[in-house]
Amino acid sequence: MLAQEIIRTKRDGQALNEAQINHFVRGLVDNSWSEGQVAALGMAVFLKGMGRDEAVLLTRAMMNSGRVMLWPDMPGPVLDKHSSGGVGDKVSLMLAPMVAACGGYVPMIAGRGLGHTGGTVDKLEAIPGYTTTPDPARFDQLVRSLGCAIIGQTADLAPADKRFYATRDVTATVESVPLITASILSKKLAAGLECLAMDIKCGNGAFASTPAFAQELAESIVAVAGGAGLKTRALITDMNQILGTDVGNALEVLETIRYLTGEYREPRLHEVTLALCAEMLVLGKLAPDTAAARVKLQAALDSGAAAEKFAQMVVALGGPADLMERPSAYLAAAPVVKAVKAPRAGVITTMATRDLGVTIVELGGGRRQAGDAIDMRVGFSAVQPIGTRVAAGEPLALIHAADEAAADRAIASYLAAVALGDADVAAAPMVMATIG
Repeated sequence: MLAQEIIRTKRDGQALNEAQINHFVRGLVDNSWSEGQVAALGMAVFLKGMGRDEAVLLTRAMMNSGRVMLWPDMPGPVLDKHSSGGVGDKVSLMLAPMVAACGGYVPMIAGRGLGHTGGTVDKLEAIPGYTTTPDPARFDQLVRSLGCAIIGQTADLAPADKRFYATRDVTATVESVPLITASILSKKLAAGLECLAMDIKCGNGAFASTPAFAQELAESIVAVAGGAGLKTRALITDMNQILGTDVGNALEVLETIRYLTGEYREPRLHEVTLALCAEMLVLGKLAPDTAAARVKLQAALDSGAAAEKFAQMVVALGGPADLMERPSAYLAAAPVVKAVKAPRAGVITTMATRDLGVTIVELGGGRRQAGDAIDMRVGFSAVQPIGTRVAAGEPLALIHAADEAAADRAIASYLAAVALGDADVAAAPMVMATIG
């Protein structure tokens, strides 16, 4: 079977069969397909599309391109959640211990920051000593004993996807719904999940900037996951403003601790976290419906059980035993903290959320290139949400920076990204749609 004939088939708008897709995926792993051929097929799929059956075949083939985790004799359901990425999205950090406290088992393999969005692994590495690369046996043992463990992606899980995504990233073919679907699900299926909750972020800070694109992606993921044997529900959630009060790696860990211990739970962050956790409990048959699931989850928060799960996970992966009691002793603080002062009285009406994510990168809190080191200290805190009425000079947020010049640049960027008006603004629903 020739690579160029497979490319020709898709170029001409025909469906690829299982043998052709398997040949392509083997070629990704053993390098028998050149970069040019991989790029050509990616562009052909981008332009001509892929049917659901093709997407299922591609997903399964990429899943089987490396190690597939198994969880035999697990005493409860194996569950996970995936987000398409946003600014201030630290939901995974709270969600895994909350679901574990309710009887689920969450083997979460998370990613690093991508573009203007932060990464769960980067956030956890703001905790001194926390290792995101335990060996497989240790990961298995932690999930079984604690109910959850959050680690980084490993090279042996879905290696075909890693190569294909890298090529798509430099050939302008990332924005293909079937290829995004196969990329996400191949890794989740390789993790041995029984059920998955998808969080499709939608808005000016999200990859899916329009409701139509978010709906298309959510429906694709739910359908292809079902075809591959993975029960999945997708929520489309609002990303037209920063999620929570803090953005930046150490700052988001601090907000997570405040959330889990009950010191403060920002309403929008609390809603999306509860909604995703509830779907996971229902999918895993740990609750009869989402209302009952929410009651169970709130009890896990109020009793301290979820906070204790997070603390146990941190210690088991090398972090400090008293992080929850003394976070400021361990989480690095920026030397410069300056307020973004409102230029006039008014109501916060809009937020250019993607621009604010880029500002975090410019502060050093994200990567310009893959190998860049991250400054864990920098970011925003005390972010005022859309709809807040402020007086002139009142802080819209606090900037945490490495030096005065960087703080001043970030203040200018923040003011350019936030609009003030005079009329009150109605709160947008956090969960825009549910699919599956």
